[in-house]
Amino acid sequence: MVDRDVFRIGIDKANLTEDRWQPAAEALAAALALDDQAGFVQRVLNAGPAAYAVAITIRQTDAERYGVQALRTTEGVLVQEDSIPLAPTATFARPILGNVGEATAEIVEESEGRIEAGDTVGTSGLQRLYDEQLRGTPATRVLLTGGPAGDAVLYESEAVRGTDLALTLDTALQDYAETRLSQVESASAVVALEASTGNVLAAASGPGSAGLSTATVGQYAPGSTFKVATALALLRAGLTPDSPVECTPTVAVDGREFRNFPGYPEGSVGTITLAEAIAQSCNTALIAQHAGLSSADLSEAAASLGLGSAMPDGAAWPFPYFSGTVPTDASGTTHAADLIGQGDVLASPLAMAGVAASVAAGRTVTPTLVEVAADADAADATDDGAAPQPVPPAVALTPEEAQTLQGLMYGVVERGSSTFLQAVPGEPVGAKSGTAQFGSQDPPQTHAWMIAFQGDLAVAVLVEVGDYGTATAGPILQDVLTFAAESGWGGATTS
Repeated sequence: MVDRDVFRIGIDKANLTEDRWQPAAEALAAALALDDQAGFVQRVLNAGPAAYAVAITIRQTDAERYGVQALRTTEGVLVQEDSIPLAPTATFARPILGNVGEATAEIVEESEGRIEAGDTVGTSGLQRLYDEQLRGTPATRVLLTGGPAGDAVLYESEAVRGTDLALTLDTALQDYAETRLSQVESASAVVALEASTGNVLAAASGPGSAGLSTATVGQYAPGSTFKVATALALLRAGLTPDSPVECTPTVAVDGREFRNFPGYPEGSVGTITLAEAIAQSCNTALIAQHAGLSSADLSEAAASLGLGSAMPDGAAWPFPYFSGTVPTDASGTTHAADLIGQGDVLASPLAMAGVAASVAAGRTVTPTLVEVAADADAADATDDGAAPQPVPPAVALTPEEAQTLQGLMYGVVERGSSTFLQAVPGEPVGAKSGTAQFGSQDPPQTHAWMIAFQGDLAVAVLVEVGDYGTATAGPILQDVLTFAAESGWGGATTS
């Protein structure tokens, strides 16, 4: 966020007679198509007789869209030039960055005297969470007046300027991800991580998310993308990619029948390898292993990939983040469903991008978005000023395990359900698709997922209401990976 040129557009009452205040306000509100036109008109009428009532503040680059040239000649309208701190675009990471505005009564009360009515503060997102750091503190002087020796200074402190809050977002990748999601009607997200560092390069939420940061705090059943964690649990239980498993058309657990997705390839039914079961996303082959895996085993494997990461007692994540939940005490049909990312398993797109990043990096990756300075006076800093670190998993992901998981995810693209990703330029892509049913409709609605890694880049895509993962999330993932490769991003170099 830097100072960018804006226009403030409003009604200058000083240049109007009283009988023209209301018609001018109504005309401007209609021309700008304000959401609350009556409210703006009333605000103009309630302001003082010489007041300038601002209707809207826009970027100067948007002048043509709002018809600024014509508005300059409209009765009573005044267009003022100014500059204010803004992100690269109006939508850029807005659910994460948050907003700045006049302090609400609640914020004033919670500040215990540090903030007064009329102060400009962060009202949401990181602007609110790190408000004290960004805003700084005013100068303070306490005077004793009326004494025999005149006024005496009892206390004095200098003003302290606010300090920058550094984020890891890649401007071009974030902007592209938001553009790619702009036509998706339901809630949606694209998350991209630098696997080697965990840096969040993009965390975009589509317009269907209605202001919620679906990318970082959304809670969804991850569907078959979770099979990467299930595969790790099976590897630890003694299986190998070449181990035979039974992919039957259906499998029953405690009377509930599970089946594969419609259109599952007939050539991959019967006795197949674990690698083939992951490549083709066979539900029944994994669910048939439920008796040999406890829910604790599954949760432990997921934690090794970053799912369900927690901060030490009393510490909070440096930014709002849902790392996922994988139950340790599930049984019966719930445990069976957990194996394919349904049941009680939940994850955010950022958490699933972390799974792909962990596989790519060969260790448990913790997403990093906020670079907390060593001297930052933030609520999230530890006593020595350093950013708190998540509790490490009980069992660390080993490079050997990660290499095997990489092979399984490469197989998905080489011969499995996501061969279309072979068209992405650059290094080979490892991926896993996912489709998770939800709701009470018949047939149920589905979440569409894709996760992938390419070189040092890990990506997760979610569309809350879609068809299959490959059909709905797949094209978005392919476009994001292609953009990253063709723009020369270091994680996906072109060949």
